Amino acid sequence: MSDAAPAREPVPAPSLPVTWRPSRGRLVAYVSAAVVVVGAVAMAIFIAEPFKLPDRLAIVAFACAVAFVLHLLGRVRVEADEEGLTIVNAVRTHHYTWPEVIEVTLLVGDPWPKIDFSDGRTIGAMGIQGSEKPRARRATAELAALIKERGEADEG
Repeated sequence: MSDAAPAREPVPAPSLPVTWRPSRGRLVAYVSAAVVVVGAVAMAIFIAEPFKLPDRLAIVAFACAVAFVLHLLGRVRVEADEEGLTIVNAVRTHHYTWPEVIEVTLLVGDPWPKIDFSDGRTIGAMGIQGSEKPRARRATAELAALIKERGEADEG
């Protein structure tokens, strides 16, 4: 049996602008961030007396740092507009014009699709989560259709 997904009918390119972002990962990140911050504030208020104000503030500050990291994970997305493609991953944001985009691939078991660019880079697009199987296949197919329509993928 092959790792490749079975052949499907071509998906038409969506109208621009379009944004793909994970649904479950985003929800988990922001709900977890809220729980961590609220729990830390409650802990800072009700913690035993030997802990002073600086200790309580440190607890809340640590929770805010954890919430910030969760925000970085929750903000991931892939945006396509008339000018090109913007990939917002956890730490870095990449912007490429359509002629720079070569292809997108999502193999079975991959955490997210990989996008190849004319400068030789391959960047993972965390905004399309492979764990959301049907949704990820659809988003990858739509992005591939856009690349074929606007990029350099179909040269001959």
